[in-house]
Parts: sequence; structure tokens; C-alpha cells
Amino acid sequence: MVQLTDDLVTELDVHAAGRGMSRSALIREALTIYLTEQRARDIGRQIVDGYRKRPPDEPDAWGDVAPAGSAGTREVLQRLDNEEQRDGRPTW
Repeated sequence: MVQLTDDLVTELDVHAAGRGMSRSALIREALTIYLTEQRARDIGRQIVDGYRKRPPDEPDAWGDVAPAGSAGTREVLQRLDNEEQRDGRPTW
């Protein structure tokens, strides 16, 4: 059981009738939407908290991944330069 004010019941009935559904169906839909959005906000907060606790550029138990990423980027750029040279185009 949920207690609602008369004004809220009237407003619910107007919206429900306008959508061709019962008051109960409208309330279930509204609660589902609210709870889904609340879960998404909670997940977002948890993600932000995780990044605050351990920023992505901070080394962890796996080590500092930034140099490996930089080396990988340099390698790819070098291969692209070589390909451009092979095709007779100017490199960057």
C-alpha cells in the first residue's frame, strides 16, 4: 500500500488515461524508470570514485603502462612513415 495525496492521484489518473493505461501500470513504469536511472547514477559515481582512488596514469601492481603505450604509438607511427615512404609519399 502506498499513500498518495488526492492531487497526486488526480494527476496520475489524467496521465494514465492520456496514455491508455491504468494508474498502477503508470506507477510501475515510473518506478522502473526512476530505479533504472538511479542505478546508472550509482554506477557512474562508483566509476568516478574508482578513478579518484586510482587515477589512470598512476602505476599499479602491473607497473607503469604509459611507457609501453608510448612505445607502441611510436612503433605504429614509424610503420606508417615507412609505408608512406615506400609509396613515394611524404611522411609526417
